[in-house]
Formats: sequence, structure tokens, C-alpha cells
Amino acid sequence: MTGRGFFVVLEGIDGSGTTTQLQRVRDVLVGRGLSVLGTREPTSGPVGTFLRQALERRLADEAGQSTELDWSALALLFAADRVDHVSREIAPALERGQVVLSDRYDLSSIIYQSATSPLGRDAVDWLRTINSHAVRPDLTIVLRIDADVAAARRRARGGSAELYERDELQRRLAALYLEAETLMPGERLTFVDAEGSQEEVTSAVIARIDALR
Repeated sequence: MTGRGFFVVLEGIDGSGTTTQLQRVRDVLVGRGLSVLGTREPTSGPVGTFLRQALERRLADEAGQSTELDWSALALLFAADRVDHVSREIAPALERGQVVLSDRYDLSSIIYQSATSPLGRDAVDWLRTINSHAVRPDLTIVLRIDADVAAARRRARGGSAELYERDELQRRLAALYLEAETLMPGERLTFVDAEGSQEEVTSAVIARIDALR
């Protein structure tokens, strides 16, 4: 590859398969001889590591009591992690001409934080503002899935439920993802049915990428 690389984001509710599909799509593209960076948010950087502790409910106050952060504090931390993500990983990889695949990006922030804010949709403008300097993806692919199907997948994989993994909230998030084009006007955004086999979903994602490259 020569010149600037290509930046693709995979989005969807918990259990939609973004992590699995990122690895599968990366393998396909690497098999074609492309140089690919697979990455994720929250990142493994210092802010992202703290965020993962928050999502896994592992934060404690000075007395050692479990605590949770306000939605707006989380939104600012996600935005800070994104700035670090772009400067450390995404921008350098694009300059090298790589394909960058990210498991989540700022659409997640806009959807998850507005859904958990008492302001609801009125929080969206502020969320856009604090993420306004984020490098824009060439393509965002939303893995569309029924919330109950995703919930069954989460139960099958086991483990403790994370902060946002509540069935009622996930239903609201799924509905908001269907409005992604309205929430992110002007973005290159497309949907893929994520309820088929892993192979079917991968083929559909690759087809969307090929159509724009």
C-alpha cells in the first residue's frame, strides 16, 4: 500500500461480535497481503486501562468501597482515551499506509453515554464536541443484532456482566444504533446483519470494505 491508509470501525451492542469479527476480517486482509493494525477501545493505554477497570466494576474509593463514575466523567475519559489512541496508534498506522481496524470508536461514546445520561439525546451535541478532534473513519460498520440474541451470546460466553451489560439498557442501545446515521450525519456508515454465522458476517463486512476501497 502507498499513501494514507484506510480506517474502518466495527460497532454494535455487547454481544454483536465486534471483537470476533475484527480478528476474522484482519486475517482476511492480511491474507491478501495488506498490512493491518487491529485495535480497540477502550485501549490498552493508561486511560483505557483505567476505563476497563471501571467497566469491570473494579474501582474503589479511599475506604476500599466499590464505586462507579458518573456518565459524564466516563464520557470525558473515553474521549481522552480516544485522543491517546489516535496519537499513539491510529494516526501513525495511517501514515504508514496500513489498514486500521478498530473495535469501537466515538459512535460508541455517543450512543452509550447518551443512553446512560439523564439528558438523553440532549447530551449528543456535547458528546460530539468533546470528540470533535478524533480522526474520522473512512467507514463505520454497525453489526446489527436483536438485543435478545446478543444477550444469549453474552450468557453463553460466561463471566461477570460489565457495567453496560444490562438487558434493558442493551435494548435501548440497539435501538440507538439503528439511528446511527442520524447521530453521525455525514459519516460513511453502513449496517451488516450480525445474526448469521461468523463466516456470513465476515463476508458481508469484507464486501462493505471492498466497496469503498
